[in-house]
Amino acid sequence: MPRRHLRVTAAAEAPVRAALRELRTRLDIPQTFPLSAQAEADSAARWPHPPADTAATDATDIPLFTVDPPGSMDLDQAMYLSRRPGGGYRVDYAIADVASFVTPGGALDAEAHRRVTTLYFPDGHVPLHPPVLGEGAASLLPDEDRPAVLWRLDLDADGALRSTEVRRALVRSRARLDYEGVQRAIDSGTAEEPLSLLRTIGRLREDQEVARGGISLNVPEQEIVEHPDGYTLAYRAPRPADAWNAQISLLTGMAAAELMLSSGTGVLRTLPTAPDGAVARLRRTAHALGVDWPPHTSYAALVRTLDATRTTHAAFLQDCTALLRGAGYTVFDGDPPPPEHARHAAVAAPYAHVTAPLRRLADRYGAELCLAAAAGKEPPDWVRTALPALPGEMTEGGRRAARVERECVDLVEAALMQNRLGEVFGGYVVDVQGDRPDRGTVHLDDPAVIGRLDGGEQLPELPLGHRLPVRLTEADPGRTPVRFTPA
Repeated sequence: MPRRHLRVTAAAEAPVRAALRELRTRLDIPQTFPLSAQAEADSAARWPHPPADTAATDATDIPLFTVDPPGSMDLDQAMYLSRRPGGGYRVDYAIADVASFVTPGGALDAEAHRRVTTLYFPDGHVPLHPPVLGEGAASLLPDEDRPAVLWRLDLDADGALRSTEVRRALVRSRARLDYEGVQRAIDSGTAEEPLSLLRTIGRLREDQEVARGGISLNVPEQEIVEHPDGYTLAYRAPRPADAWNAQISLLTGMAAAELMLSSGTGVLRTLPTAPDGAVARLRRTAHALGVDWPPHTSYAALVRTLDATRTTHAAFLQDCTALLRGAGYTVFDGDPPPPEHARHAAVAAPYAHVTAPLRRLADRYGAELCLAAAAGKEPPDWVRTALPALPGEMTEGGRRAARVERECVDLVEAALMQNRLGEVFGGYVVDVQGDRPDRGTVHLDDPAVIGRLDGGEQLPELPLGHRLPVRLTEADPGRTPVRFTPA
């Protein structure tokens, strides 16, 4: 999933959309699937389609619901939340069973290994699987029977995980909800209990996260909207419902990691602790943006005080994603890795990717490992065979996704600013290169743009953490990102 969320709502013929189409061509992003892979997908999508395990249970009586952005069709997850009779809570969480549709070693499998992940652009996405599966037969769309990997997670009254079950099942979602509607229903008190419990359980899991020292970054979305006189760019703060929903996924990923570690075979999502230098850099950025960071307050505690509706806090949250660098995948088959190498620093616990198999390759393998562990069986041979290469494949796919993200940010900001060359803007110097004090980064007050700043002979040492009027000197969508000089 993207670290920096961008969304374009401009018309299809708008220049920014044309530049995005050119970007896809320049980055050699596949626009279609190979005929052999598409043929396999078309065949697999024909219903009825049995789950990969013919012993799968019928769980279509559970009234599941999905929560996704409006218009989403690639629905990986569906949930049903309830209270346990003896106290505590139950989470029934269905995940799309992609392995029921993809034949190991086939053309569709090979194409998934080539793509690795869905790529997100501000005006759409390039999917991991053909839409006939990812947005059709394998997606947990409402009022359709679907094969799924069904998790049952029982929590105590404080939200701590007490038991985990996972099995294959046939499920049927009853409703496709979006974040705005969910938030409105919960805030107004009109949500029925299975939905209102999303807030209850989400908050309890947030408390559990605080207790173990974990961090969730609710990074705001940058939205570009076309107006008659040009474009505007602003931050849209995540809703609380976004975070509560993420906590359910996080809970499942932690339960999956524990299953893998107990069985001796797994693929974990790992992240080392950020080096002191990275945190020190963030402290400089916080000072530059006027974010109050008391000396004895931890990074985890600070993040929880931020208000993503404030522009300076939103910009700081964007910069905080730098601490997620170094994330990778750790595979083991036999002896589990030592605790220090099995941990995800932001989660503050072992963690595995299993909840987004329609959009991320590793999740299909993680699900199979958990199903085998829960049943006390050995993992399938096709899973074991693929494990050694999986970290490298995911790393390469992550690099490609990061490049797409970076190029999209540069392009969209340049499209926003290209008609304002020579204008002067107010901003803060939020970073300075260590070996080149005349080069750094400036964050504008308005619009929500972060760009390169060259002081040159005019200002050989940029004033880190201070306001500075800057002049826009370059902005060419798809060619040159925004650049500024002191005004």
